[in-house]
Amino acid sequence: MRKIFFALIAVPILISSCSKSIYTQKQENNTNEHLVMATLWFQRASECRALYYQAFNIAKLSLDNQLASQNENSLPKAVVVDIDETVLDNSPFETNSIRTGQSFTSEAWTEWTDMAKASPTPGALEFLNYAATKGVETFYISNRDTSALTKTIENLQKLGFPFADKQHVLLKTDTSVKTPRRNKVLESHEILILAGDNLGDFDEFLEDRSTDFGFSKVDKMQAEFGNRFIVLPNPMYGSWEKEVLKSKTKLDASEKEKLRKKRLIGYEEL
Repeated sequence: MRKIFFALIAVPILISSCSKSIYTQKQENNTNEHLVMATLWFQRASECRALYYQAFNIAKLSLDNQLASQNENSLPKAVVVDIDETVLDNSPFETNSIRTGQSFTSEAWTEWTDMAKASPTPGALEFLNYAATKGVETFYISNRDTSALTKTIENLQKLGFPFADKQHVLLKTDTSVKTPRRNKVLESHEILILAGDNLGDFDEFLEDRSTDFGFSKVDKMQAEFGNRFIVLPNPMYGSWEKEVLKSKTKLDASEKEKLRKKRLIGYEEL
């Protein structure tokens, strides 16, 4: 009888212990903990929403100013925008990565884009529709893979974005550098505004961040920001992190976290 009693006590304890062990292991293996605050800020901070409105309000002012100015270029006018985190909000994908603890994979990303359920970022739809009323076309230059073209257009069309068709949605083919696609637009249009969440959305000159994380390059082009270049906030991911995590050896999740902390500037560095 005593053995049965102890067995009845031991089983729940063992189950509880195993559950805690599995949970702890899952937490330790989760490579996406650094995304929690970034994604939470993107989804829940009113400041993020305000920054989007601010950016597109500035874009509208700049567009009006450029259209009103004397311009000898007779080509049709265009606005070029990135898609992800510029006009479409993919933060639910980041949330899923956090909850599952899975690293980014092209398969997981395709699963999300195939849903065509991304919502518009604040102010994006209004700005692009306003540009359309002024006779300005929109070209969407994104590093989504060309296999996502149909679903991407479907997503944009469902939300009412203008010029969401195969002629105006230019996805990645053989390179993530967007210069060839921008040049293709320049063959037939004058680009007045470029909007994006990553420096590569604006000029190839800004792609290389190997010197001072690209700060000096941004300084050289500071007059363009808020004029032709409209930057949207994205703390969740971007090419900036590649330079932060640059290493001669492959890093695991814990080593990446240490490197992120090492890159922070504290009292000692001032």
